[in-house]
Amino acid sequence: MKISYKESGVDIDAGNSLVEKIKPVVKETFNENVVGGIGSFAGAFRLPKGYKNPVLLSATDGVGTKLKLAIDAKKYDTVGIDLVAMCVNDLICNFGEPMFFLDYYATGKLDVNAASEVIKGIAKGCKEAECALIGGETAEMPGMYSKDDFDLAGFAVGIAEEDELNPKVKEGDILIALPSSGIHSNGYSLVRKLFFEKLKMKFDDEIEGKKLIDILLTPTRIYVRDFKKLKPFINALAHITGGGIVENLPRVLPENLEAIVYKNKIRVLPIFEFMGKYIDEDEMFRTFNMGVGMILAVSEENVQNILNNSDGYVIGEIKKGKKGVKLQ
Repeated sequence: MKISYKESGVDIDAGNSLVEKIKPVVKETFNENVVGGIGSFAGAFRLPKGYKNPVLLSATDGVGTKLKLAIDAKKYDTVGIDLVAMCVNDLICNFGEPMFFLDYYATGKLDVNAASEVIKGIAKGCKEAECALIGGETAEMPGMYSKDDFDLAGFAVGIAEEDELNPKVKEGDILIALPSSGIHSNGYSLVRKLFFEKLKMKFDDEIEGKKLIDILLTPTRIYVRDFKKLKPFINALAHITGGGIVENLPRVLPENLEAIVYKNKIRVLPIFEFMGKYIDEDEMFRTFNMGVGMILAVSEENVQNILNNSDGYVIGEIKKGKKGVKLQ
């Protein structure tokens, strides 16, 4: 008796079909620095010119249990954007401009249509982040994942000047919030428990005229273009992810400075106001972005330039004190 790889649950032909299906989409992300095409053993990228002391930066992340919602709803077109966003939004906080991206897609049984939708989203995110999608890996692993499950990991590489790597926050700086597009990609274990276990809500239930599933799967905002435009006026950036403002903003502060954030100035999104009826405020601020996706620390003389060239708004200031965030 003989057995084939396909009988064990791995379909090589499906993998090849996926590669052919996504080639045109991936090529749309290429720029003049991409060397070669798709299908080699590694992606190649020329270092951009014009840097004095270039430093490479790297960031990796996933999408977390937001994926579970996408799988259950069979809505696959946005989580790829999330994947890119979670990586490149970290890079820019060290003043790195994203150059290229790679993805890893692991599943129990490869659904070519679902996977291609995910990768189209990744390509869309790369175009928005102005970086090239130069490689990836698709792994079909029956026994590791159930039939419909899949997981994602993303890897971004950027470049920066060495003397720009460290934040330059100082006393008197003003804190400016760039709004989030929604929950982004953190806290979804709590989100799922609240909406679907405690409140027994359905995907099609509405909050303020929008379907719940559409609100929950709104992709994470990508801030790369904002960063490139505003870079000359910024002293530091903090990406507000898991841990919220209180745990992420201190990452750019020196030991002798504290951030004062005025809660009444935060433009809290309706989804967070809804969840806040069932979750303690302290827990909300330690888990979610509350409507703030990125915080910029800016010298007072540069505040108006930021406000004139973005959708940002003032939420606080930097004062002398013990390193940390004071919400008041």
